[in-house]
Amino acid sequence: MSYCSAIERMQPESRKELHKNYHDNHYGFPIHDDNELFGRLIMEINQAGLSWETILKKEQSFRLAYDNFDIQKVAAYTETDRERLLSDPGIIRNKLKVNAAIENAKTIIGLQKEFGSFEKWLEHHHPKTLQDWMKIFKKTFKFTGGEIVNEFLMSIGYLKGSHDESCSVYDEVLKHEPMWKKG
Repeated sequence: MSYCSAIERMQPESRKELHKNYHDNHYGFPIHDDNELFGRLIMEINQAGLSWETILKKEQSFRLAYDNFDIQKVAAYTETDRERLLSDPGIIRNKLKVNAAIENAKTIIGLQKEFGSFEKWLEHHHPKTLQDWMKIFKKTFKFTGGEIVNEFLMSIGYLKGSHDESCSVYDEVLKHEPMWKKG
């Protein structure tokens, strides 16, 4: 079952609205801001082993805890910051995921220096198959398995599949020229 059809079947209405906002306004749309790309990567990493609903409910807490996904700030986190994150009930308190966020911020700074931006690094590698993307991400980032890479790239418009072609949002995503359409 696709995300599009799953939302239509959700109950209660408050749960449906949480998913519908993400589905209608974010999922599959290109992101051109490195901090937001980093934030989406953090969210996808933290979803591993949990429901997407759990992550959506905690999005604002993630933004607060990780300085609104500011790559420079997160890369400079100290052991005190790690401890703060691991004791924050508003986010996922998993040492591997917290460490991955900090280390991936440092990695992105290196990519920005080499390619000009995280987005340009992604563009440099486009188009690739999911398997090729998985190899690149595994070599480059921490805590990025196949499902995380797939969802991250679909959610930012690099891989096709975020919406059914019959979904009303599909045409809206196309207007924003996702990278998968250019591949």
